[in-house]
Amino acid sequence: MDWHAILSQSMQQGLGPVAAVYCLAAIGLNVHFGYTGLLNFGQAGFMAVGGYAVSSFVTTWGLSFWLGCVVALLASAVLALLLGVPTLRLRADYLAIVTIAAAEIIRQTIGSVTLLKYFGGQDGLQGFNSSFAALNPFSGRIGIPGVVTWRPYDFWTLLVSWALVALFCVMVWALMRSPWGRVLKSIREDEDAVRSLGKNVYAYKMQSLVIGGVIGGVAGIMSALQHSAINPSFFATDTTFFAYTVLLVGGAARVLGPVAGTVIFWFLISFLDLFFGQATSGTDPSIPAAIMNSNQASLMRFIFMGLALMLLMIYRPQGIFGDRRELALDAR
Repeated sequence: MDWHAILSQSMQQGLGPVAAVYCLAAIGLNVHFGYTGLLNFGQAGFMAVGGYAVSSFVTTWGLSFWLGCVVALLASAVLALLLGVPTLRLRADYLAIVTIAAAEIIRQTIGSVTLLKYFGGQDGLQGFNSSFAALNPFSGRIGIPGVVTWRPYDFWTLLVSWALVALFCVMVWALMRSPWGRVLKSIREDEDAVRSLGKNVYAYKMQSLVIGGVIGGVAGIMSALQHSAINPSFFATDTTFFAYTVLLVGGAARVLGPVAGTVIFWFLISFLDLFFGQATSGTDPSIPAAIMNSNQASLMRFIFMGLALMLLMIYRPQGIFGDRRELALDAR
């Protein structure tokens, strides 16, 4: 068992660009669910809109990458408005149903044969990140030699993604300490009481949905840039569920909850995958084939993480760093 390789690669995943992308998505969900109590199960839809807006602007229409980024943010905001107008006056579970359905509709639409010339179908799009890659100041592998290193482009996307995480964490911290943020928390606790004080609950919910959706759009942009490609499989339903897992592990309604949850989740997922992979491979495996083979080993990480999440929800539902008083699982 090569423990050095297991720990090194696990750390690389826990701090890498993929983890940063999920952290951005979880920050958006934190605004929705953690602070406002909105059940958005379609964050992958916001990510898809953001990522495809940039990639199609450059690849399909030959327009500016930076203009595509602006359009991606606007498109994410428009999607939030389209989803919020018919649902935010209703119970929270209606928003959950609409968002998860909308995310799947978006994924199936962009992958359809009808729109193949615009979005590349199931193969997706490539070659749209040259403007972003041209800003990369690094050459050679970057990191701590012998511990964890990244290729120059991976490190560049990692640096930009975590810088955006820091920016949005500061923004969320400032917003939630303001009177506007205190109204959001009050809506999460009891929106009828907030409405009785003369506040426009619908408008505050819509603003929260737009802000969190735009952050999700940024996550989609960085996901496309990190892979240097984009296709519909990047935005399957489990993308949203992984972002929720990250949020719940770290602690909802905590500014740094998504950050801590991201590092812990991706480190453990990678650690378990590598551990069981090595334990069932080679001429003398640590785990006999009669108990588990290499094909089964790849699934053990999800089994163990699922059990860990169940135990966390039973014994510490507020997450590792959360506060029970801040978390209200209410679907009224």
